[in-house]
Amino acid sequence: STGGPRALQKVLGELPRAIPAPIVIVQHMPPGFTKSLATRLDGLSDITIKEAEQGEKLKKGTAYIAPGGQHLKIVSKGDDLFAQLDGGEPVNGHRPSVDVLFGSIAALGHQNTIAVIMTGMGSDGTKGLASLKRLGRARVIAEAEETCIVYGMPKAAVAGGYVDQSVELGEISHSILNYLR
Repeated sequence: STGGPRALQKVLGELPRAIPAPIVIVQHMPPGFTKSLATRLDGLSDITIKEAEQGEKLKKGTAYIAPGGQHLKIVSKGDDLFAQLDGGEPVNGHRPSVDVLFGSIAALGHQNTIAVIMTGMGSDGTKGLASLKRLGRARVIAEAEETCIVYGMPKAAVAGGYVDQSVELGEISHSILNYLR
């Protein structure tokens, strides 16, 4: 959300190409802007960063940004994960919505997940975190207030009791990698 492109650049730019998981991202942006964001971030990172496409198989070491105007859901077929785009109604005033993404991952029921909530207005993502935490298979990292442009989304997640660790922006990538060990 607000401040997200800068925060994404910092975090994604510090992740190694060999990260052993796919990364899925919701950035509150209108249609037409997420593809250019993905292209810009891809040029600044070791990992591959792209706008998610309908039905594509998610690969380790690749970050997928939800297209503006589309919810991004994750579905499984066998052992593989795939992107599913949905033009349904906005959730929390947003399409794409973090709650929709997290809810789809929770619905899989078997995935270990590292969820990260960074700078932004509102509380999008909090309901989805509740679903993930109920399964007991999620670690949640929130951006600390000190480095947020707007401490809305992380604050709501912290207030809900869903956050395992609050860290400054510059430490988020290290926290992700520590949870992957």
